[in-house]
Amino acid sequence: MIKIDNLSFAYQDRFDVLKDVNLNIKSGEYVAFIGPNGGGKSTLLKLILGLVKTDRGRISIDSKKIGYVPQHTNFSLDIPVTVFDVVLQGRISKFKIFYSDEDKQEALKAIEIVNMKDFKDRKISDLSGGQRQRVLIARALCLNPDILILDEPTSAIDIEGQKDIYKILKSLNITRIIVSHDINILLEGVDKVVFVNKTLFVHDSIDLPTIEKDNGHFCEIELMNYLKRTKDV
Repeated sequence: MIKIDNLSFAYQDRFDVLKDVNLNIKSGEYVAFIGPNGGGKSTLLKLILGLVKTDRGRISIDSKKIGYVPQHTNFSLDIPVTVFDVVLQGRISKFKIFYSDEDKQEALKAIEIVNMKDFKDRKISDLSGGQRQRVLIARALCLNPDILILDEPTSAIDIEGQKDIYKILKSLNITRIIVSHDINILLEGVDKVVFVNKTLFVHDSIDLPTIEKDNGHFCEIELMNYLKRTKDV
């Protein structure tokens, strides 16, 4: 689905942000990008999305339909826009003036996928942060993409909201790429973890069967305790 060969990239007057990057993502895979701030995760996303051009190397994508959920989306809460209105925006194109019946049906279908059907006519301003994030995911899904890319979709959301979003993402039968600083993503059914820090370190499987989450939460403290236990065994 996505193939990256010998990719390098640098902004003007800067050292390489990404260097000698190689990555294959298969159709239907659920992939997490993790790594430090400034390591190149957001730049790699922009390159995959075609928002910036590669300096060296090549990115091949076997799809023209990519859904994208950005890290920051500002809603004007003073505008009385509904959940349905926002999701329907996913059907906008530069050649389209009016929404068709098909557009509206796809919007309703996407709203059901993220379990927001009962909130269809609710104003965005009346929703919680986690609910708004589900609406943004529905907007991206409204296009019926082959690939869904999400940049920090669970940041600033409570634990219950995170669990809802992870459950939705796990259920989707499309290629998913999620950028996250949340270590819980390692336990949420991803097929591949890519550590991004100028270059890539790819882990094709995650197997941490003995870790138990505390009240649905897992953080660096639990990870350190887990590693200490396994070291002592």
